[in-house]
Amino acid sequence: MANKKSPVVKSSSENDKNSGVRLDKWLWAARFYKTRALAKQMIDGGKVFYNGQRSKSGKLVSIGDKIRVRQGYEEKEVLIVALADKRRDATFAQTLYQETEASIKVREDNALARKQGILLSPASETKPDKKQRRQIRQFKERV
Repeated sequence: MANKKSPVVKSSSENDKNSGVRLDKWLWAARFYKTRALAKQMIDGGKVFYNGQRSKSGKLVSIGDKIRVRQGYEEKEVLIVALADKRRDATFAQTLYQETEASIKVREDNALARKQGILLSPASETKPDKKQRRQIRQFKERV
């Protein structure tokens, strides 16, 4: 009697792997980060939120999901429009996502505030007079 092997049946988790792309791979392909290792480091460090929650770098992303990415001073909120696991030119990378209107407005407002120096050191327009200096000193010395 010969041994007959049963046909290999793929589980549902293996089918899901074929339909999605890892989060770190997608961020790298969309050119948010220069290397996959850096993308993984940012995900593990809490700089990337997938659908409003922290996630692991191996999380499979799909079209329509929302990702919030923090890069330096800027924070972008993007919707995934297309999937890619290979890194190509920048024009292709821009077709993979669409930034939300609210995110664009917040980034522009923060850039303007940084440019004007409002966020770094809010300063008054005039120096305090003698009475105001006394009040400041009393306020600071009060414990």
